[in-house]
Amino acid sequence: MTQLTRREALQTVAATVGALTWTAADVRRAVAAMRAAPAAPFQPAFFTEPEWQTVRVLVDLILPRDARSGSATDAGVPEFMDFIIQENEGMQTPVRGGLAWLDTECRERFARAFLECDDAERRAVLDDVAWPDTARPELSHGVAFFSRFRDLTASGFWSSEMGTRDLRYMGNTAVAEWTGCPPAQLRQLGVRYDDR
Repeated sequence: MTQLTRREALQTVAATVGALTWTAADVRRAVAAMRAAPAAPFQPAFFTEPEWQTVRVLVDLILPRDARSGSATDAGVPEFMDFIIQENEGMQTPVRGGLAWLDTECRERFARAFLECDDAERRAVLDDVAWPDTARPELSHGVAFFSRFRDLTASGFWSSEMGTRDLRYMGNTAVAEWTGCPPAQLRQLGVRYDDR
């Protein structure tokens, strides 16, 4: 079985749904087969190789692995970003320019690119752009880039399977019978059901 691109997978799903010929068991077998197939290493469609390495380090500085869940790279955030940015031309220049700004800022401060900096140096640059209200005006380009990049990282993480588990999200499950919100939560929220 060859690895499908996201576009090919979506086309296959659309054709399958349109034809309505697969049973639920067929779909489960197909998904299991795709998961069991050896996956080729991901090849970014948008990011260059140096950008890809920077993105992987940067997302993990934003959302590192902790006791509750894995890191942003563990959740597939760089792959998510590559797909979203490749499909959205309006994001391409700001993200690519922001990554270039990050390298330039590190070179000016530490005489080396972001990836060549140590953890403390990377964090020093990020700390200076992470808080828009207190950032120096000359760092406005970095602030704009980092705010957008951080939002994209969070969107990718918390929309992933790992991220929804981290949130303890309980939606998207069938409920045989809805009995209402538990009384303890109603009290906590200060609301009650109308007894009419």
